[in-house]
Amino acid sequence: MTPDELASAFEQHRPRLRAVAYRMLGNPDDADDALQETWLRLNRTGDEGIDSLAAWLTTVTGRICLDMLRSRSTRREDPLPTGLPDDTAPEILDEHSPDPARQAELADIVGLAMQVVLESLDPAERLAFVLHDLFAVPYEQIAPVLGRSVAAARQLASRGRRRVQSGAAAKDAARPDGGARSTAAARTDREVVEAFLTASRTGDLAGLLAVLAPEVVLRADQSAVDTAAASADRGAPLLAREVRGAAAVAEAFQGRAGGAVPALVGGSVGFAWAPGGEPRAVFAVVVHDGHIAAVDLVSDPAAVAALHVELLG
Repeated sequence: MTPDELASAFEQHRPRLRAVAYRMLGNPDDADDALQETWLRLNRTGDEGIDSLAAWLTTVTGRICLDMLRSRSTRREDPLPTGLPDDTAPEILDEHSPDPARQAELADIVGLAMQVVLESLDPAERLAFVLHDLFAVPYEQIAPVLGRSVAAARQLASRGRRRVQSGAAAKDAARPDGGARSTAAARTDREVVEAFLTASRTGDLAGLLAVLAPEVVLRADQSAVDTAAASADRGAPLLAREVRGAAAVAEAFQGRAGGAVPALVGGSVGFAWAPGGEPRAVFAVVVHDGHIAAVDLVSDPAAVAALHVELLG
């Protein structure tokens, strides 16, 4: 390929690669850094000897994310159990005959609001689980990224899956009814989000404070920060990358969110600004004990396109 063709091919794969990096790293800026490094490596290497560009890019992005996770991790990875032959490993789900109901449940578990659960995984577990369960990358392709056997990659994904499931179960157990996540619980999350949006639109500061957890955090990607800065001369407020505390977050939303509507973001209730029904900015919300504990604002077009967003009205 010519340099221009190589750049064009990379851009075609960028949305999926960014989705992978964002799930791995949990931070849009870090995801962008990983993609930049992937592009630099592709630019240096060229396409000579690459049989599948998509597979090569996914592999390189995965390696970069794994290195970034390990460099910032302060905990050691748990060792793999010994004594398992290379061609066997315990599985919770059989990928050859998936249970649709179980897969739907898993999709809900790994919604954007469950990023905190993913962050509890060791780097290798996280990479194996994210690539296989969320992006359908085969274990044969994951194993070289990890420097492990196919069986070990399979086991790491299984172990990550168990931890994600147990984390979701712990979250459900903390709910007032102590039961599994139900339709009623989902409605409760939506009611919290709708109360937040109503208070935001009407400028009801007390109403905002009533639905925000005391230590709530608002995180915005660089695209949202840049957009706010460009609009500041028209009276719009500046936006920080991270805002902490109920008072500060309430002030950031007071009198705004006029065009926002509730939405399912990766299976969890949040909201989106979607003029003409097309999401332009997505707000992933974490609701805990009836209060909003975190809001993640994503407005980068490629990142928004990579999210599964279903408007609720």
